[in-house]
Amino acid sequence: MRILKQLMIILFISFLGEILKMVIPLPIPASVYGLVIMVAALKTGILKLHQVKDASSVLIETMPVMFIPAAVGLMTAWGALRPICGPVAVITVTTTVIVMAATGVVTQTMIRRKRRRRK
Repeated sequence: MRILKQLMIILFISFLGEILKMVIPLPIPASVYGLVIMVAALKTGILKLHQVKDASSVLIETMPVMFIPAAVGLMTAWGALRPICGPVAVITVTTTVIVMAATGVVTQTMIRRKRRRRK
């Protein structure tokens, strides 16, 4: 029953993200709005970690299973995907490197700021 209650909290926050997506005319996915709401609620103390921890662990553990249908769908569409495989591979590698570099720069900046605050 505890996990069901926690799951309902997570689903409610996701629902709020869906509402924000409809209200705010920006090209931002509803899931991103939901994540921002969740982080804000956790950081402000409106929501305590123990109120969603168990359900989130269950969701993370089952996440790999959710990718199986998408992978099967890609396999059945191989004929249509074959001609664009090269460009998609180049784009994937390029964007991965860019995201990794940006993440590294942001992380280093945050670590430096934290060190400065401590001093």
